[in-house]
Amino acid sequence: MVTIGKIVRVHGICGEVKVVSLSDAPRRFEELRRVTVTGPTGGQREVAVLASRRTAGGYLIAFEGLETLDAAASLVGSLLQISQESVAPLPDGQYYECDLLGMDVRTEDGASLGTIKEILPTGSNAVFVVREPEGVEHLIPGTKEVVRTVDVPGRRMTVRRVAGLLEMGTNDAV
Repeated sequence: MVTIGKIVRVHGICGEVKVVSLSDAPRRFEELRRVTVTGPTGGQREVAVLASRRTAGGYLIAFEGLETLDAAASLVGSLLQISQESVAPLPDGQYYECDLLGMDVRTEDGASLGTIKEILPTGSNAVFVVREPEGVEHLIPGTKEVVRTVDVPGRRMTVRRVAGLLEMGTNDAV
């Protein structure tokens, strides 16, 4: 499942919820017909979308069978998810965050750096937080100069060693 949004609050008394988009796909919510709602405790249910409209900072969405204030309030904190098959294909060189998280990261000479645990957005490029099993973290810039290959089916990213980048993890003493 791919997370596309998070329900942050109720809106009005008729069951609408405010959703913050976690999707890069334009018009994702305007075209949404069915979605899986995953609650904070892990419970899931598939629901039909009755209406969706864009607002400042997100979307207001109404779901079939959840048309009261109490029903909507029970969804706050839940994630909206779609199946991997429903995800739109991306151009070459672009990847969904869910495809990168947990990916094994190695240098060009084969040394293991750990796995991608988090992706930090920045103004110019993403930064991959790569954690070794011992807990040492490396911050790897998501640039073409550093990231050499990304093998999504093989779950492996290869990076170039850059002076000063991999010598010290974030848990090391300075």
